[in-house]
Amino acid sequence: MDLLDAHLVPAVDGVAFGLLLFVVAAGLSLAFGTAGVLNLSHGMLYAIGAYTGAALSDGTWGGLVLGLAAGTAAACAAGAGLSAATAPLARRGHLAQALLTFGLALVGGDLLIQLFGADELPVRVPEALDSSVRLLGHRYPAYRLCFIVMAVLLAASGTWVLTRTRMGAAVRAAADDPQMLATTGHSPRAVHTGVLAAAGALAGAAGVLGAPIIGPGPGTSENVLMLSLVVVVLGGLRSLWATLAAAVAVGEVQTLGVSVVPDLAPYLLFAAMAAVLVLRSRFAEPAAAHGPEGPSPDPVARLRRHLAARLRRRPGGVAAGAATGPAGAASGSGTAGGSARASVSAGTSALRRARSRREGPGYPPICLPFSLPRPRGAARRAAPLLVLLAVLAALPWVLDAYTLSLAGSALALGLLAVSVTVLTGYAGLPTLGQTAPFAVGAYATANLAQAGWTMGPVQIALSALAAALFSALTGPAVIRARGTTVLMITLAVGELTGAVVNRLKSVTGGADGLVGFPATQALWGGEGMFEESELYTYALVVAAVAVALTLLVLRSPAGKLLTGTRGAEARMRASGHPVGRYLLVAHICAGALAGVGGSLMVTVQQYLSPADVGFEIAAFALLAAVIGGITSVIGALMGAGLIVVTRDWVAGSWPGHGPLLLGVLFVAAVYLLPRGLAGLRGGAARSGPEPGLPRPGEQHPPAPDPTPAGKVSP
Repeated sequence: MDLLDAHLVPAVDGVAFGLLLFVVAAGLSLAFGTAGVLNLSHGMLYAIGAYTGAALSDGTWGGLVLGLAAGTAAACAAGAGLSAATAPLARRGHLAQALLTFGLALVGGDLLIQLFGADELPVRVPEALDSSVRLLGHRYPAYRLCFIVMAVLLAASGTWVLTRTRMGAAVRAAADDPQMLATTGHSPRAVHTGVLAAAGALAGAAGVLGAPIIGPGPGTSENVLMLSLVVVVLGGLRSLWATLAAAVAVGEVQTLGVSVVPDLAPYLLFAAMAAVLVLRSRFAEPAAAHGPEGPSPDPVARLRRHLAARLRRRPGGVAAGAATGPAGAASGSGTAGGSARASVSAGTSALRRARSRREGPGYPPICLPFSLPRPRGAARRAAPLLVLLAVLAALPWVLDAYTLSLAGSALALGLLAVSVTVLTGYAGLPTLGQTAPFAVGAYATANLAQAGWTMGPVQIALSALAAALFSALTGPAVIRARGTTVLMITLAVGELTGAVVNRLKSVTGGADGLVGFPATQALWGGEGMFEESELYTYALVVAAVAVALTLLVLRSPAGKLLTGTRGAEARMRASGHPVGRYLLVAHICAGALAGVGGSLMVTVQQYLSPADVGFEIAAFALLAAVIGGITSVIGALMGAGLIVVTRDWVAGSWPGHGPLLLGVLFVAAVYLLPRGLAGLRGGAARSGPEPGLPRPGEQHPPAPDPTPAGKVSP
């Protein structure tokens, strides 16, 4: 009883905080599960309501009602506008939606600061609620008890609307079968807009009512968004009551957990989120292992039959058929082992010999279920990289010291973007947590320098090794999932890493970061590098070597296997390829590359803070990969340079508006460069579908519990 009495107030606080998160997460769940929009600007909708309610609060009931009406209406209008903004991206998947809504959140956050100021606003509640009541011998704020009652009523009324009314039936039908809904005379587009407007209204109302609990201020929208995502993942999208239970659990961890287990509380939320996502992916079938009509046909048999049919119609077809006959017989058993791969090799060799003998137009074209790469000269392939390298090498002679330091930072961010390109574009694993191995490499270099290990090659090698080991540990939790689930798992890994960074002060310096460590030496016996030109040259050499090795691997047979895994995973599995092993190796190599980027960042900046490895940097890296073209390594480097120029150089001429400029860049890149810079030179045709989207004949597992709120069955 003494223990219960000591923690009674934090426990009730946890219920109030959890119910606030429930009201916000209910809107996020509605938008995600029903309208199919991964809305990373949902925290901004909460902030709209919170700022509006705080500005109109005057300590009277009229001020509270007016603030509630105005804040709810403003967020509702923003939600409807979000529906119009995401409509053109309906067929491009959740990756484009995430980038667009994150950009809109940056723009909206900057506008709110311009309107209401950068300081946290005070909130005045009516005098009757601005008091305390006796609760089991303790004094407790009356407003929070009132909020608990309102949130429970909201959960009950929301469940009733979704399950017992015609409006709720239309919402569920819009998620399940929009074509059938259209035949009944209802517009799926109107329902989609209404759902996002209702989600915005819920977030706005939560902002007004929750302003006395989570006041409007810098960082409020990001904090609310992250906690709401945890609630949605833990509770799923099947029922508002499940979301309510998850929200209360999260609230208790945030309040009661801090008083009971303060050392573990920062890790519990995202650890639980990652565990739930991993368990769901473990109990699901492997992604794209089967198409909608069962197992995919054997590509070896298809290739053999196609070659036999084509070559038989040509002069000398018997000889060609004889050349492929033994291999075809070997593959006729239906196995997918070494004999099957031997048949592919023999058939492909025969096809190439036949093509080389063809001289006239009288021969029919040979079609394959996949396209063979045309030979291209090494000089032609390397030309764009050589041009970019020449331009970068000339920068020390044309840029000032400050701009040159920005160029060095852009190279570090560029390697992080290249690692995102490897995972997202080639492996088909869209990631929002690649800053985790980036942070491991960065802090490894900083601690090595503090310990006296200042040799640059040693720092690079050990940082890459540490990041690779980290990726090997987290890889099994990532590689089985696909699509939005990968985004969520990697986000959880990144946030867990951020929590460790903030708590492990002996290694990371905590929120203060690390500074004052010895400068890096480029070569053995050399001096430490302090000049911007020296640091930039070192970063350029390391980045050039890392990118060259990456391109060499991606254009090798191993890279072709990885591309085949993304483009035709079902066929790869049917052919006996260990797809999981390929993806794990890709995840480890991408992590090592990100670790090299983190090491470069520390060397160039000469300091390290948690903001350098946070969620915002992860979003920037993903945007850089999208700007360049999701399968373009050089494009990723150019995208990283554009982001650094916008964030640090252009924003320097308009102080205080860096987030606004970056948000505009996010929005413009999503709309104007659907295939990135690579698409402008004809790369769109080769880049294939956007990673994370189902391909013809395949099905990816949907997002966690992808059913509308209130729905009982999938």
